[in-house]
Amino acid sequence: MHAEKNAVVDDDVAVELYPFILKYNDGRVERILHSTFVPASEDPAASRGVATRDVIIDERNGVSARLFLPSGRAAAGGNSSSDDGGRLPVVVYFHGGCFCTESAFGRTYHRYATSLASRAGALVVSVEYRLAPEHPVPAAHDDAWAALRWVASLSDPWLADYADPSRTFVAGDSAGGHIAYRTAVRASHEGGDIEGLIVVQPFFWGPEMLPFEASWDGESVIRPHKVGELWPFVTSGQAGNDDPWIDPSVEEVTSLTCRRALVAVAEKDFLRHRGRLLAARMRGCAWAGGDGHNVTVVESEGEDHGFHLYSPLRATSRKLMESIVQFINQKSSATSPWPAGVLPGLHEYYYSPLHASNGQKMSRGAADSSRILLSVPSRPYLAAFLDEPDMGIVRRGQRSMEISNALTVGQDKSSRRSFGLIFARAKSDYFTAFKNPLLSASVSGITMAKNFL
Repeated sequence: MHAEKNAVVDDDVAVELYPFILKYNDGRVERILHSTFVPASEDPAASRGVATRDVIIDERNGVSARLFLPSGRAAAGGNSSSDDGGRLPVVVYFHGGCFCTESAFGRTYHRYATSLASRAGALVVSVEYRLAPEHPVPAAHDDAWAALRWVASLSDPWLADYADPSRTFVAGDSAGGHIAYRTAVRASHEGGDIEGLIVVQPFFWGPEMLPFEASWDGESVIRPHKVGELWPFVTSGQAGNDDPWIDPSVEEVTSLTCRRALVAVAEKDFLRHRGRLLAARMRGCAWAGGDGHNVTVVESEGEDHGFHLYSPLRATSRKLMESIVQFINQKSSATSPWPAGVLPGLHEYYYSPLHASNGQKMSRGAADSSRILLSVPSRPYLAAFLDEPDMGIVRRGQRSMEISNALTVGQDKSSRRSFGLIFARAKSDYFTAFKNPLLSASVSGITMAKNFL
């Protein structure tokens, strides 16, 4: 994608959520992070044996989705040894991007959903929901609910021919993990059959930072003090960080009626403890099995937020994908064992909410032996970007941001840390950003002008 550099004066920026979005005082919105639009193709040879097709879910609100059908499994009638009639599990997926950027039609999530469909033998429905701030939350959540109801209707021929509605999963990463969780909550209250909930490094927050967040001094794509600005921004000031939507109560979490859940966190992600707290509260659900064996926590050692999207070939990314694939294809019966080497359940959660107020140090005791721990490879690794963000960020004429895709990670304590988007940013609050042109794509015979970010 070509971009036009646009000079920005210091005082022009009203909201800066680097590296995702800028909002100017005149109301203009600049999305910094985005990935290139990839067209769908029903030819499976064009995308690693996975056919893709774009559909309209809600024409009135402009909600659409991309379907990913693994042709090998479909042509063979699925897994003939199973008792599901050869039909495929369905994964309704919600992309991340701080509720305000990225796209199901962009290269990053197109490739991720392709890999998920191929590896899991699942029909993936990747939802293109409306983005904030033009469409404030809860627009994205309404679109997610519309997508789940559309999937359940089996009105699409691929769903009608191949989907097993009794094995429907809702999934997402980061902001998409939050959307997936809220969709599962709504399904629990309004009726909806969900087999499993999959949230990868989900975004949750609260009125106060946890001790780990307040003392965090690492490198990441977004800083804890900036995260506190996100929810008020994407809700257009209608909600603060005390909103139960972003800080769910124990009662709400335990009201979930899906049959099992997987929560994936990353060791160096400061949102990690929010994810683990969510998993701990899920243990109170009726379906959690008393000892929490239907709640699985996956922790990727030595990794940060979003690593699996931007470095998909590294060992930890592959292990995370394998865990998700195993979770999808696991039988829901409590007596069905996980594959060897996979430890289900969260038996003890090592963080007490009381520590948020007294500042006590968190303990890592027996709980660490009950989670799936995905280790960082000890050998050097060359990070593989799916798509580099188009950015031109300068401070008063000086370059203030570097993008590097060559990092050494592992046990050698490299001075250059590894994290998802792999940005090294000089301290700056002043930007020049690239202007992103509108793209036009034909979706099921309807031409939609869309900012594919």
